[in-house]
Amino acid sequence: MTHALDETAVRDALKQVIDPEVGMNIVDLGLIYTVRLTDTRIAVEMTMTSPACPMGQMIMDEVDAALRRLAPELDRSVELVWQPEWTPAMMSDTAKAHFGWQPDDV
Repeated sequence: MTHALDETAVRDALKQVIDPEVGMNIVDLGLIYTVRLTDTRIAVEMTMTSPACPMGQMIMDEVDAALRRLAPELDRSVELVWQPEWTPAMMSDTAKAHFGWQPDDV
């Protein structure tokens, strides 16, 4: 069966996941690096703002739950990666505005 999902739909679903330390969704924070879709699987590579992030496991669990709600019939893979290292420049303009930063401030 071909699934009608695309990367945009997955990223939209992941916008429901909020980093509780900063009060912003993980997509706008730039924490989602890759989304790969097949007929049977959703694979996400993501990072945290810091390797010491105390909310890391909770955020990853919420990512898995959001993917399960979006496509319960598909297998899910959520991989935490540290390369490239996250920087504030990876945030969307929406996130930068939320923090009061101009796009050229980071």
